[in-house]
Amino acid sequence: MLLTIIVLDSVGVGALPDAEQFGDVGSHTLNHTLEAAPVLLPHLARLGLAHVPTVQTGPGTVPGVEAQGGYGRLREVSPGKDTSTGHWEFMGVQLEHAFQIFPEGFPPAVMDPFDAATGHGHLCNRPYSGTEVIRDYGREHLKTGDPIVYTSGDSVFQIAAHEDVVPLETLYRWCEAARELLQGEYAVARVIARPFRGEWPFERANEHRRDFSLTPPPTVLDAVKASGQAVIGIGKIPDIFAHQGFTEEIHTDSNADGIQKTVARMREAAAEGTSGLIFTNLVDFDSKFGHRRDPAGYSAALAEFDAALPGLLDSVPQGGALIITSDHGNDPTWHGTDHTREYGLLLAYAPGIGSVDLGERATFADIGATVAEALGVAWTGPGEGFWTALR
Repeated sequence: MLLTIIVLDSVGVGALPDAEQFGDVGSHTLNHTLEAAPVLLPHLARLGLAHVPTVQTGPGTVPGVEAQGGYGRLREVSPGKDTSTGHWEFMGVQLEHAFQIFPEGFPPAVMDPFDAATGHGHLCNRPYSGTEVIRDYGREHLKTGDPIVYTSGDSVFQIAAHEDVVPLETLYRWCEAARELLQGEYAVARVIARPFRGEWPFERANEHRRDFSLTPPPTVLDAVKASGQAVIGIGKIPDIFAHQGFTEEIHTDSNADGIQKTVARMREAAAEGTSGLIFTNLVDFDSKFGHRRDPAGYSAALAEFDAALPGLLDSVPQGGALIITSDHGNDPTWHGTDHTREYGLLLAYAPGIGSVDLGERATFADIGATVAEALGVAWTGPGEGFWTALR
């Protein structure tokens, strides 16, 4: 049996009940994006998008369209709105405490040994937009060679460096040094390499981005791998789980590349009779359009995915399924440039399926419980699977 999960990174579907704690009451990534830059999403609508509570997808995709898939939304119970928190909860890890954030920048206890490891000073060291930080500090970095260190409302330590000044191998080595430092009291979820190129105001080299994550507790991925089945991570998925629990890892450069590689791997696995999980993250929604507060770009990315959806559906083998979800919000019409605390989208397809209301799920961990149920893997962690509803 082959199960595929695709995370539409940041495509949230409305503020969670505790959004006030995060300053996100009223946020709604999908609705606000489509209001600001309308596009039609007919294939997502056919799966049931317009039936998801609160979702308003515009003319041509109204709730009267008969769904041919499962639809619902997911609550996140872990205290956070970042990539690691959401993805870990998908695979059965519910956090009791949020990952550490550093709204005033990182203390000398972190930065002094980091400087010693790089042999340089550092620039910035405070919360900043990724595009603005290279615009404002990039020229000084060219002169000094000092890495640009910055964070955000997420639990991240980000290191930006020009590819002509700091070779990628060196940048990755600096990230590994930071990862070793940022443990315990100063632990952050991810250290992120953020290379850039060209001349001022510079361009981010997103295809060479790399995430260095904390190692999660045991997840559903580990259980599937231990059962002898395939666990294929596509895009930044393996990075998020510190490369733990995978049998194969596939790098991607963009949403389009991620979709193409997912379709190809689905077809290969089906032809080979492979049993297991393909787990893909499409990051452009978040990194290129959400954080940059670009609703037009975000809508175009949604339309691009919608156009590719028939090929994905056609690649689902008999007995298998495709689950589409999201890990948090990043409302491009919202204030600031950080993620927004929102429900996760839930759409599902299996050959021959009709309209299935999956309802409001109590936790993101229902995804992992469904994976375990579908693949016949023992799992005693949180979550209630919905596999039988898709049969």
